[in-house]
Amino acid sequence: MAGFDWPGLMRAGIRGRGLSPDAFWALTPAELMMMLGRDGPAPMGRAGLDALAARFPDADPMSNGVDEHGHGRDR
Repeated sequence: MAGFDWPGLMRAGIRGRGLSPDAFWALTPAELMMMLGRDGPAPMGRAGLDALAARFPDADPMSNGVDEHGHGRDR
């Protein structure tokens, strides 16, 4: 994944949109891209959510966060 072009983004936000430096740095990259009219990543769909839920299932509240192998959640 390519890095951000911070000088270019700063010029677009501060010069182009008239943001103060504080306002510029308070934005998340996604907010800045949206403000500049650039598309970001697509929102997660149902299939992506299902894949995350399968990969990181909620622990059974009765198990105290221990899986079937006796490992804690933080593992």
